[in-house]
This record gives sequence, structure tokens and C-alpha cells, in this order.
Amino acid sequence: MITKQTIAFTTIQAPIHDFIIEDLASYVTSRLQIPSQFVIDIPWQERERWIDSGEIDVAWICGLPYVVRADLGQPDLELLAAPVMVGERYHNQPIYFSDVIVRAERHFQSFADLHGTNWAYNEPGSQSGYNITLYHLATIDAPIPFFGRILEAGSHENCIQRVLDGDADAAAIDSTVLDLACEQDERIHDHLRVIATLGPSPIPPLVISKSVDPDLREAIRAVILEMHEDPDGCQILERGKIRRFQHVRDTDYDSIRVMAREVRDAQF
Repeated sequence: MITKQTIAFTTIQAPIHDFIIEDLASYVTSRLQIPSQFVIDIPWQERERWIDSGEIDVAWICGLPYVVRADLGQPDLELLAAPVMVGERYHNQPIYFSDVIVRAERHFQSFADLHGTNWAYNEPGSQSGYNITLYHLATIDAPIPFFGRILEAGSHENCIQRVLDGDADAAAIDSTVLDLACEQDERIHDHLRVIATLGPSPIPPLVISKSVDPDLREAIRAVILEMHEDPDGCQILERGKIRRFQHVRDTDYDSIRVMAREVRDAQF
């Protein structure tokens, strides 16, 4: 028997993806006939604190903060599912990449060419915009410091804008963000290009608080995992360029743990 309770959904992903979780919350509510709310009208840092305090039940978070919380056991979260994106490069797996972008007219041809340049990143809790960049620098035994000036932009979208404006020479962008942004802004096609791709990394998962009734947790998971088989669910997935959601395990995120450990060992 499922115990009904109001389920609070949120996302700590790039704002361009907000609509996906808003639609997902409505879909789960409709299918299970349970009350829910979508929390988005506060800063993402506050939403993250609400996840930690238990005020948020379901969240789409980056793989890096997931493994940090999982290893600490605080808060007590459970993996719910992870998206498999549309596109050949994703190989029908819950993975994504970090695409290194520059302005089209610049001479840069490879990551090594970025030595001494101005680099933008979204925020230090990001796998795709921050941790994997440091990991890459560690694996190529890059000089420290490698970049000239480093700018914290606050989001992948802001990083894209910084490169477009010339405030930054380059940035590593979540490939799923870049996929959607290219559709919405023709300037990206005209003025930016990708000179390197880092990854793949395990894609950001949906997590659910273990304070949610176990039967309800399983019911929510089942709805999400099966939504690609339902016409209404397919419409939501297609808008977000998602093929389906897939079951994932904690060990699927071990590669992020390895990258973070390499970064710590390299003392970046």
C-alpha cells in the first residue's frame, strides 16, 4: 500500500533544463495521483540546502555532489534513475560529455593551446564544468597555473555567454546543455566551436530522499523508468532530448570518485 504524501521536486542542473523536472513532477503527480510541488523560485544554492535538510524529496543533481553526499551518508539519498540522452555520441547509455568551446575565429585547435588563456567555469561543485577539467589537467601533467585568469560564471549558460562576449577564451560545457542551447540560440552555431571533448562522465542522476515511504519511492521510480512507453511521457522526454530514464547504481558513479581523488592527489 502506497502512503500518499506531498513530494517536493527540484533541480540543481543548468536553468535551461528546469522545464524537464517541472514536467516530470507534473507527470508523476498525474500518474500516481499524489500531491507534489516543483521548487524553483529560490537560488539553486538554497535548493541544495533544502535537499540536505530534507525539505526536498526528489532532485536532479550533478554526479559530483551526489558521490560526496553518498560517501558521507548525509543526507540519506537513494538513486532514482538517470537519463539516457538522444544522440549517437551517448551510445544509448546514461553518460554525457564536457565540450570545450571557444570563439570560432580564435586560433585555438586543442586543449593544450589554452595555456595562459582566460577560462570560465560554472561552479566548483560541477563535474562537467569544473572537476573533469582539473582531472584532465592532472592527467596531462599540466603546469600550475595552467590558465591565465579564471572566472566563476555561475552556470553553463553564463559560461557560454562569457565566451560569446569575449570575457573568457574558453569553457567546458555540459554537452546536454550545449545540445539544447544550440537549438535555442543561432549565435552558438555561428560564433562558437568545440575544440576538445572531455569524458564521458556518468550523467547527473535523479535522487530521492529515503524519508519518502519505500512503496512510494518504488512507485515513483517505476513511473519514471516506464515513461518512454507512454505517449504523454514520450512528449516530455522528447522536449528534453531524452531517450528514456534508466536504473543506475552507486557504483556507476565510481569514475567520478576516481577523478575527484586524482584531483586531490594532484593538489589542484
